[in-house]
Amino acid sequence: MNFFKTKPRTPPELVRGLRDAIPRLESGAPGGETRRKANEEVSKNLQHIKSILYGDGEPIPELVAQLAQETYQTDLLHAFLLNIHRFEFEARKDVVQIFNNLLRRQIGSRWPTVEYLSGKPDVIFAALAGYENEEVALNTGMILKEMLRHEQLGKILLYSEQFYSFPHYIETTTFGISCDAFANLKETLTRHKPMVADYLDKNYDRFFASFATLIGSSNYVTKRQSIKLLGEILLDRANFNVMTKYISSEGNLKVMMNLLRDKSKNIQFEAFHVFKVFVANPKKPPQIEAILRRNKEKLLSFLKTFHNDKEDEQFTDEKQFLIVQIQNL
Repeated sequence: MNFFKTKPRTPPELVRGLRDAIPRLESGAPGGETRRKANEEVSKNLQHIKSILYGDGEPIPELVAQLAQETYQTDLLHAFLLNIHRFEFEARKDVVQIFNNLLRRQIGSRWPTVEYLSGKPDVIFAALAGYENEEVALNTGMILKEMLRHEQLGKILLYSEQFYSFPHYIETTTFGISCDAFANLKETLTRHKPMVADYLDKNYDRFFASFATLIGSSNYVTKRQSIKLLGEILLDRANFNVMTKYISSEGNLKVMMNLLRDKSKNIQFEAFHVFKVFVANPKKPPQIEAILRRNKEKLLSFLKTFHNDKEDEQFTDEKQFLIVQIQNL
């Protein structure tokens, strides 16, 4: 029997121990004793912090509150994101669990960690910049996704210069990371609809110029996902003003008409759902009506045989509606 059982370390001791160990991950020779011990210290402290947050049964609110407070005071969340690539594989997973648990922490109607991060935009940008490192991109992507559930954090990212690095991460990374980056771009643009509608209204030209690079991507998956997301944005009621502006552009109509003839049937199908908005608009601008009228016979001939093998009642009805609209031009 052990009569000298060690007293559990307090949350402040655990956080400070972790903060002290992180810089030592770079000390001494790679693979040396100093780094090995620092890694052990980091992993051990992360395990203890996890056990406080998740508890064996119910977590103890007082301990969780102490831990959260110490985490904010020592800027630990930022340190996590800046150093996660130095952590061992299991420790990285622990960081994601700890970070996301704190993000979900709610006291009444308050979200303390969200409030804290609202004043720390660099933490949000560090999560996004994780896409630059293949080893940790999916870990930081999970943290970013959890942040984006909260409107005030999504707004910080959307209104930042860093938001426009999404296309770069989607286009230049490996397949898995590209898909994760696209999922978080979609989350930014679709979760908090009134806020996003206001942003798109005010930043229309810059946003759609950037988004056009994804629609014109040489990568099949990126191209298809982007056209599909464009359709979702335009058809959302919150974005009525943005949709009206988008479907008044001759250039946008020509892009969709070209995509209807793409060699991929799936891309044709996604383009159809954007093209139909131009045709269904009861108040078509003269320049849009002129293009449709000029191509009337070609469009009718094309639509009559377009995806006739598709067993989708709604699509068939929509296609028939467009044929009638074009015939009546």
